Amino acid sequence: MITFLICITLLIVAYFTYGKYLERTFGADKNREVPSKTLFDGVDYVPMPKWKTFLIQLLNIAGLGPIFGAVLGAAYGPVAFIWITLGGIFFGAAHDYLSGMISVENKGLSYPEIVGKFLGNNFKQILRVFTIILMVLVGAVFLVGPAGILDGLTPGISKTTWVWIILAYYVVATLLPIDKIIGKIYPLFGAALLIMAVGLFFVICSGEYSVPELTGKNLVNMQSDTAAFPIFPTLFITIACGAISGFHATQSPLMARCITNEMQGRGVFFGAMISESIIAMIWAAIAMAFFGGVDALNKELAAHGNDAGWAVDIISKTTLGRIGGILALLGVVAAPISTGDTAFRSARLIVADFLHIEQRSFLKRLYICIPLFIIGFIITQLEFDVVWRYFAWANQTLAVATLWAVTVYLFRRKKNIYISLIPAVFMTFICSGYLFTSPQMIGLSRMLGMILAAITTLVILAYFIVLFKKNERIGA
Repeated sequence: MITFLICITLLIVAYFTYGKYLERTFGADKNREVPSKTLFDGVDYVPMPKWKTFLIQLLNIAGLGPIFGAVLGAAYGPVAFIWITLGGIFFGAAHDYLSGMISVENKGLSYPEIVGKFLGNNFKQILRVFTIILMVLVGAVFLVGPAGILDGLTPGISKTTWVWIILAYYVVATLLPIDKIIGKIYPLFGAALLIMAVGLFFVICSGEYSVPELTGKNLVNMQSDTAAFPIFPTLFITIACGAISGFHATQSPLMARCITNEMQGRGVFFGAMISESIIAMIWAAIAMAFFGGVDALNKELAAHGNDAGWAVDIISKTTLGRIGGILALLGVVAAPISTGDTAFRSARLIVADFLHIEQRSFLKRLYICIPLFIIGFIITQLEFDVVWRYFAWANQTLAVATLWAVTVYLFRRKKNIYISLIPAVFMTFICSGYLFTSPQMIGLSRMLGMILAAITTLVILAYFIVLFKKNERIGA
């Protein structure tokens, strides 16, 4: 319990300390004009109050990530608390705030355009294709998942029917101005996510459950199969949302086009990420405590096919009763649907940005969306479990690209580059290690794979050091 409370406290304090430092480093200015005012179009560039942009941002970046990922990450034991806390503060929150504010500074441009501006045109072209595919994949997966759950709850309505219903909603939500559906409904779902977390926090503090402490003895991998699930690099891929997630950088431009003052950025971008880390911390703690310890959690997950959804459902209903059941339903149905439709919306904006198609016209929005939804629907008809397993790695690789782009941005402005450089180097090593060692990827031996990961990381770091020194000589 003490470890858990210390970690929660550190996350909260970080908002007022490290968040403030990043705000000063970036140079946020309340008097500088923002895209929602200078580029107002009534569709995507729409001013909204801070409380609303915060809740929408939280729901957009969270979905099921800080819940399911934290439950699966809890199987590693209390070491997960360290990654959620330090990762959430120095990796995720820094990543989200700086990438979000760079988007604000650059007219709310979408992810590939921002990263490409600092890493080069070739990189931008690759990311345009990669990110659009990833957004459509996310939208498709978060269409089929909720449809399957609703199919089980409504015997008279088939899964296919639910797919069509949710797809129809996606079309409407993606095409309509952001304040019409997303701006009205999502704050309610975001609030439900927070209420569930607060309820579980008080359950933990009631003393009914015992949360493991972080000690020298249990600062180890407590997975049942440590060879298949090593801490390095698998833990850092498993707990993405809640620590750091590249997907967030694709969502931040949505709210970068809606905030009304640069000083709101810390609350919207840094604050939403810290909130997500707190949610992940709570779920990791209750997952370890609810089943009677980490070993028991591992056994229960193994008995239920490592289904985090099952664990979330039983924890919610047992600890929070009827209200918990309702909130759990909102979590496992509404949260992924909201993430799915904003993924499609992000894909539309990415296409619109690189093709320079203005989005005031409904027909022009429709022209972009039609092929995106056709591809998304086709994906729902395929067996894509094998494809989806690569999403976790791809997601963290997006974060690596963002962190290196932010580092270049800070270097050009003669700011402290280490706030992004250190996370960039670490995550490059993690993603390279996962690529080389995971059986789902290349599948090399652990020792060889991690050596290659270290070499890859050093080569990339050396490239940027040479680039920085070259720019210094020419005064860039």
